[in-house]
Amino acid sequence: MIIGLTGGIGSGKSAAGSFFESHKVTVIDADQLAKDALDINTPGFNHAVEFFGPSILDTSGHIDREALRAIVFNDPDKKIKLESIVHPIVRDSMFESIAKSTSVYSIIMVPLIFESQSMSSYDRILVVDCEESLQLERACARDGSSIDLISKIINSQCKRDERLSIANDILPNNETFDILELKVAKLHKFYLGICAND
Repeated sequence: MIIGLTGGIGSGKSAAGSFFESHKVTVIDADQLAKDALDINTPGFNHAVEFFGPSILDTSGHIDREALRAIVFNDPDKKIKLESIVHPIVRDSMFESIAKSTSVYSIIMVPLIFESQSMSSYDRILVVDCEESLQLERACARDGSSIDLISKIINSQCKRDERLSIANDILPNNETFDILELKVAKLHKFYLGICAND
């Protein structure tokens, strides 16, 4: 069984993924795969520099991810172009990781599961959900980004009620991470039960 774990920026996807990993579940982080796709001297890196130009590079020759993020979230066409470079690489890496997985079920953390229209690739959709004010607070604290940039990212993502309406399972995360960990443990047992009955 493949579960797509999603949620808006700052919702707690990574924390939830870590808690599932503690139960020996294979968790594949699409965000990390996307970062890897732009590592220096990879095909994704070369395509990105060719399209966006050398201004996206930092002084060490790597892609300056904050600069690239600011470019794509201020220009929808450039965002689409970046996605066309990164998404095929990420998709291939995800399927390779699933093929190697030995856990009863696998989780793929995909921030843009609804936007990328890849829902049919998953047996279940799990949405980590929290209030937008918490998203802003967490994402700004984590990334050191401005409220304006995080707000633009939130506004570019699928609306909260749309995510919730399509979810098979919802993991509320408006409280502490200790409470989130307990909720993940319950979901893990639930998923094991589903797998046992298949």
